[in-house]
Amino acid sequence: MAFALTVTSVNADPKKRQGWEVHPTSLSYTDLIDRVKSAAKMNKMGVVTQAGPTGAAKSRGVTIPGNRVIGIFNNVFAVELLSASESAMIEAPVRFYITEQQDGTATLSYKTPTLVFLPYADDSPEVMKIAARLDEVFAKIAEQAIR
Repeated sequence: MAFALTVTSVNADPKKRQGWEVHPTSLSYTDLIDRVKSAAKMNKMGVVTQAGPTGAAKSRGVTIPGNRVIGIFNNVFAVELLSASESAMIEAPVRFYITEQQDGTATLSYKTPTLVFLPYADDSPEVMKIAARLDEVFAKIAEQAIR
């Protein structure tokens, strides 16, 4: 038995989500990926994870726009966060999302660290102080990557 599944997402566009930073660029998908990695390094943050369906889809003969999630973090923040809230560490690394647009440009999006770590604010006041510092770092990485 064959059937088609159509998934419709209400408010799927990150531009409309509270707590998201969205930066359309004139850069290509691969250039933006490289620039995010470089900007992370310049800000003493490490690329901890990378994932995306584009390559796997291509290997199956399916073409989709470029789509990559890059997890960024730093051990200094990790140790501080663990001290403030063991549970909050599940949210690390915080991720940048790079999407290829139909015109060949790429968009850089991310949830702000304060949004990511908000559910753990009651664990310790330090959680949101760390998140605010990470907000600054992520904003710098984004700014350097897109300019």
